[in-house]
Amino acid sequence: MARPQLADVPTPTKPGPTVVETPAKPVAAPLSLAESFVIGGLAGCAAVTLSNIPETMKTRLQLQGELVRADANVKRVYNNVWDVFRKTWRNEGIRGLQRGLMPAYGYQVLLNGSRLGFYEPVRRTFNRAIGRRADEAVFGTAITAGAVTGCIGAALGSPLFLVKARIQAYSPVLPVGAQHYYKSSLDALRTIVRTDGVRGLWRGVSASILRTAMGSSVQLPSYNYGKSLLVRNGIMKDNSFWTYLAASSISGVCVLTPRPADTVLTRMYNQNTINDPVTGRVRGALYTNPIDCLWKTFKAEGVAGWYKGTTAHFLRIAPHTVVTLVANELILKEYKKVSGRV
Repeated sequence: MARPQLADVPTPTKPGPTVVETPAKPVAAPLSLAESFVIGGLAGCAAVTLSNIPETMKTRLQLQGELVRADANVKRVYNNVWDVFRKTWRNEGIRGLQRGLMPAYGYQVLLNGSRLGFYEPVRRTFNRAIGRRADEAVFGTAITAGAVTGCIGAALGSPLFLVKARIQAYSPVLPVGAQHYYKSSLDALRTIVRTDGVRGLWRGVSASILRTAMGSSVQLPSYNYGKSLLVRNGIMKDNSFWTYLAASSISGVCVLTPRPADTVLTRMYNQNTINDPVTGRVRGALYTNPIDCLWKTFKAEGVAGWYKGTTAHFLRIAPHTVVTLVANELILKEYKKVSGRV
């Protein structure tokens, strides 16, 4: 008798691993303009705490021998930047070296809040305007965005820079240039408004815009380019303190160029004012605009007059640039952690 054949029974197979879809990581919301402005301002304040001393020394050297032809037989008040430091420390102490620190803080909030806080939004807007991706690195828009945001910051902070420059130039013992004595920053603002009107607070703003546009147009573009170059070639890691430091050092070298504009800025802000006999308006006693200042300085002091205080300028701008950019990155990084935007 034939045995009945069993129906084919399927061999049980081992079930495969269960695939669980990983939810997409939410894209962090970008910082608002106000948040970026505050972070940039705080970074500037951190930097100016260190750079204000060489700024005071630079200001006094730039004003020494103003519109006076150099004469080897005439003894100078200050021989060099180290002499300024030594004499100011001996006669005025740390308060003398840190003159103008309070208005400098306010100025940095307005200047670097604008430069660092508005730079990316403005650059992205310019990119879209010419039909490029917002996040694409475009040389022309980077330079333009740096200049535009620098001009905004310079215009906003002009009254405080005016006060800062005049307070730093003042010395009760070894004066150089025009001397303006104010009891405080608030007293300075009140005095200027009373004597020169509200417009007087923006006296010299054209020189400030010129100097800041020149510096800002290269500062952030050179920093971002340097950072991307280091990361792209595997030299350094992204979001590293040492990457920030190296890239900001590159930027610090790039912003050393606008020296004549810096001298013009100091002199235009510090000059006395007079009533014009023709128009009756208050105007600068020595200079009417940046070009006038450059020309008069050249005629009286030669090209060397444009470059007074160069060493002090280097001692100020190099560490100021490095600390500002590094502090901005670190504060931004920590703020994103705290606000859950990492």
